Amino acid sequence: MTKRHLSADRSSALEMLRTAMVEKKLTQAELADAADCHEKTVQNLLQGKTVRHQTLFDVCMVLGLDFQTLRNQWDGPEASGEGPMDLMARGGPVAPTYMGAYTKAAVDHYIGSYLTVRPSFTDTEKIVAYKTDVVWDPEWPSLLFEESQRPDMPYSHRGRLYIPAASMFIHLVSLTKGAMRMVILSQLDQSGQMRGLITTLNKQGAMFVPVAAPIVYIRTQDADSSALGEITSSHDSYADYKRLLRATLDDGYAHLCAPTLAMAKS
Repeated sequence: MTKRHLSADRSSALEMLRTAMVEKKLTQAELADAADCHEKTVQNLLQGKTVRHQTLFDVCMVLGLDFQTLRNQWDGPEASGEGPMDLMARGGPVAPTYMGAYTKAAVDHYIGSYLTVRPSFTDTEKIVAYKTDVVWDPEWPSLLFEESQRPDMPYSHRGRLYIPAASMFIHLVSLTKGAMRMVILSQLDQSGQMRGLITTLNKQGAMFVPVAAPIVYIRTQDADSSALGEITSSHDSYADYKRLLRATLDDGYAHLCAPTLAMAKS
């Protein structure tokens, strides 16, 4: 049997994975269960064999590793000099009908990086800002989004864009182990913005509860790391972010309903 030779980058990525498993005291079976994949897939991963980027992402979320860093090392020289974004942005015909049956040519203006801004779910006086990348996935023809540089990295999402033909809004949907998160956004406008509503689950105390909030995506070439994370009122970007979120509601891109639930006394 011919011995498989791994690149130095992929060997380094494997070392990161194995070290994280030791630190978290996870067996291969336990990691597979937590990442919602087959144990054989984890075995292939730890042998340096090629696996889907979705598998890498799920494992990184379980182990608390930065997916972008690990993926860059994993692809390394084997990507023939192209970065993972370049590889994923090529080819592919038409997205499935249930996703909108869109072609790459029709939606390639969405491909790129976005500064993402929303209120904090736990402290309404804070704003959370992070980066979202949108690429074309030729393996499953459709637009794919991926979050990074979040202050709560283990809860970063990766999912697909659903784009109805006769709608002013698009949907960013992620699905993990039956748990679904949806972001409903206006289509990308001339200013490079998409605005709308995020609905998800947020950990509050010992349990997760449903939450909803306005959210804004702003097209950017290179998000300033100093403007990411948990943004407080003392931060230079706070006033601008707050204005964007307020305008999302005031301008009708999203509406939060809060009906009076108190019953009249008989």
